[in-house]
Amino acid sequence: MPSSGLPRLDKERTAFTMKVYGNNVEKALKALKRQLQKEGLFREVKNRSFYEKPSEKRKRKRREARKKRVRALRYKASA
Repeated sequence: MPSSGLPRLDKERTAFTMKVYGNNVEKALKALKRQLQKEGLFREVKNRSFYEKPSEKRKRKRREARKKRVRALRYKASA
């Protein structure tokens, strides 16, 4: 399979649809930004804007996994 030269995205992409009610574009934009923030799009764009060495990538992934585990344990303990 020929490669296009573009990096493969890890997460499945979905199309967003935002409905604007009563000509209230500002509210729709705010909701869209909140959704994109939740999906992590802004973080991914920031990470991809510069080259990241493989060793730094591994360190970052380890840090993120540790943070995720701690958060999950904290959630589990409070529940």
